[in-house]
Amino acid sequence: MGKDYVYAVVPLLEDALMDRDLVHRQIASAAAKHVALGVYGFGCEDALTHIMNYVWPNIFETSPHIVNAVTEAIEGFRVSVGPCRVLQYTLQGLFHPSRRVRDVYWRIYNMLYVSSQDTLVPFYPTIPNTERNTYVRYELFVHI
Repeated sequence: MGKDYVYAVVPLLEDALMDRDLVHRQIASAAAKHVALGVYGFGCEDALTHIMNYVWPNIFETSPHIVNAVTEAIEGFRVSVGPCRVLQYTLQGLFHPSRRVRDVYWRIYNMLYVSSQDTLVPFYPTIPNTERNTYVRYELFVHI
């Protein structure tokens, strides 16, 4: 039943996630989490990715309520669109020059690592081998 309404709710969540009021963004992040978990497995990843693009900039908020709501929304997206997509969003900020940005991204990466470690391994960036070290994971290329 949730998949019937997800495309109608997306513009409402867009507007609420861009609002200046913190409470609107907090409630919209909580609603995005529930939408993401409600349509898991129904093929609505395009709408969920669109919503995630509006949730993601709110990771830098300092209010504890918004931090919790956004973190829970990202966990909901981890379940629904997959940890690979969330990892792709996370890798961009792990080595940012600003420590404040790095701390937020490392917190999200640790959340991903704890909850879906086995799923992340095939999606780590490939590093070429050197003379002394072997970095390529040949076991992952067996099915290709």
